[in-house]
Amino acid sequence: MPSAYEQLSDLPYGHLLRPHTGPLRGDERYDTVHFDGGCYQDQAAGGASFLECAFTGVEFSGVKFRQAGFNEVWVQGSRWVAVAVPESEWQDSELLGTVLAGVSAYGSALRRVVFRRCKLESVNLRGAVLRDVLFEDCLLRDVDFGEARLTDVSFPGSTLEEVRFGSAQLRQVDLRGAVRLGLADGPDGLRGALISTTQLFELAPQFAQALGITVKDR
Repeated sequence: MPSAYEQLSDLPYGHLLRPHTGPLRGDERYDTVHFDGGCYQDQAAGGASFLECAFTGVEFSGVKFRQAGFNEVWVQGSRWVAVAVPESEWQDSELLGTVLAGVSAYGSALRRVVFRRCKLESVNLRGAVLRDVLFEDCLLRDVDFGEARLTDVSFPGSTLEEVRFGSAQLRQVDLRGAVRLGLADGPDGLRGALISTTQLFELAPQFAQALGITVKDR
């Protein structure tokens, strides 16, 4: 996992950052660039790479980041709305207090990525590969992990609502710390996950329904 940096000044490359000006460009290499404030709307930045960059208070709306690379990036207090980041690569990165709504990230690869105090709503991660990913104190609503591969992923303090794991491959996925475990497609996709006894009791009706069991006391 990347180190937890709560302030821009804490970043080891913070003193090297230079402000970004102008529009985003596809296939561009952004190295130690600070995107601070502003709104980027309906721009195309497919194939761009971001290395040791920081995003603070930025709003991306309708931006296309297909096959973009995000390596050691730090995102704080930003909004990603209707953004397309399919087949992108994220590594050693941290997102804090950030909103992702209507984001398409199917087929992406996330390795050693932290989401902390983020809101993910209608996020498509189908077929994605997540390894060493942490969702801490987050809200995940209508997030689709269908057919994704998750390894060493945990959700401490997070609320899951209408989340899908259908046909996903889970390995060392720890759901015990989740505040709520709301599944849109039943418990079938949880094979390989670790849940608590309390969560098992809460999911019991869904397990019974999936197995065709009718439960009646009398």
